[in-house]
Amino acid sequence: MSVSHVTTHILDTGAGRPAVGVAVVLSKNDAGTWRELAASSTDADGRAKDLGPEQLEPGHYKLNFATGKYYAGLQTATFFPEVDLVFDVTGPEHYHVPLLLSPFAYSTYRGS
Repeated sequence: MSVSHVTTHILDTGAGRPAVGVAVVLSKNDAGTWRELAASSTDADGRAKDLGPEQLEPGHYKLNFATGKYYAGLQTATFFPEVDLVFDVTGPEHYHVPLLLSPFAYSTYRGS
């Protein structure tokens, strides 16, 4: 299996473990309209490696995480029903966009 140009890894920092089964959607902004490119969900390690093609053209992209559904499955209240992370792809290098998640906060960074 090849790895997509954009990958993600979600850690449930409140629980101290990977966030398993979180739905993730990759979209591209085309002239002001978001167009879905791929959908996946996180594996047992909290990773989604199959979000679209091996190479994306430069542009404005978004990862949408269904955090509300994830926490509902754990019967845990959350403030964020979903998280959108918007970023720019500027070249051929790999883009890893991790999400550190808890029921009432999240953070992210450009990973490697």
